[in-house]
Amino acid sequence: MIISRAPMRITLGGGGTDLPSYYSKYGGFLIAGAIDKYCNITAHKRFYDSIRLSYSETEIVNNISEIKHRIFRTALELVGINHSIELFSAADVPSGCGLGSSSSFTVALLHALHVYNKEYPTQKYLAEEACRIEIDLMKEPIGKQDQYIAAFGGLTCLTFEKDGTVIIEPLSISDDNIDELEGRLLLFFTGKERSASDILREQDNKSKQEDHSMIDNLHQIKEIGFQTKKYLESGNPVYCFTKRFVNSTGIRHRPCLFSFYYFSCGERQWHRRCFRIYLPCR
Repeated sequence: MIISRAPMRITLGGGGTDLPSYYSKYGGFLIAGAIDKYCNITAHKRFYDSIRLSYSETEIVNNISEIKHRIFRTALELVGINHSIELFSAADVPSGCGLGSSSSFTVALLHALHVYNKEYPTQKYLAEEACRIEIDLMKEPIGKQDQYIAAFGGLTCLTFEKDGTVIIEPLSISDDNIDELEGRLLLFFTGKERSASDILREQDNKSKQEDHSMIDNLHQIKEIGFQTKKYLESGNPVYCFTKRFVNSTGIRHRPCLFSFYYFSCGERQWHRRCFRIYLPCR
C-alpha cells in the first residue's frame, strides 16, 4: 500500500500573478505558505482487473475512459496505469475551500501513481506534471502556484518568468518569526462554497485584453508580494500584515470556504469554526 499526501496553502502576497496571461508579459511573483492541512491519497493493487476509486463517490470501472472524475482519469492516462488499482482520497478540508485543494489532490495523486510504478519523480517534475494536467489537458483557467507549493511545501517565494520558467526560493525567515506568524494566524470556516474557475477566467480574459484596471491591480498585488518578502525577511511580520494588507487591491473578492485572519496581541477570540494553522517548513 502506498500513502501520499500534499499540503494545502495560503497566499501571503502576489496571488493572481501566476497566470500565463499576466506573467508572460510582465513576470509574476508571489509568496505562499504550505499549511498543516493535507490531501491524502492511498494506492493499492487490486485483485480484479477493474479500477476502483473512492472519493466523495465510489467508482468501479473496467476502462479509464469510463471514469467520471476528471483528475483521476487524466492522471491515470498520463502515468499509464489502466487496470488493477484501487485509489482512495481523503482531505483535511473540503474541496472548493480556496486553499489550493485541487492541486494538492493532483500532486499527491501523481506521486502515489509514480511510486506505484516504481518511479521516483522530483518535486519540480511533480509540479510541472500537475500543471500539465490542470492547465494544458483539463484547460482550467488557473495559475501555477498551487501545484508548486503542494510539491515543494514550506514558506516559498515563486518567481514566474515570461517564458514560463518558475524559480523556487525558500523564504529566508528566522524560526522566531515563523513562531510569531503561527501564533497569530487563524483559519475561519465561513460556510461559503465556490469554484475559482469563473473568477480566474474573468481575470484571465481581462489580462489578455490588456484591461488597464486589471493589469494595474495585478501590478499592485505583485508589489505586495515583494513588500511581504521584505518585511518577513527583515523580521517585522506584524508591520507586514497590519500595514500592507489593509489596502484594497480592487480585484473582485472570491468568496471561499475558509479565510485566514492575522490578529494583534489581545485579540485572541476563539470561534468553534476556526482553528490554528501551522507552517510545517522546518
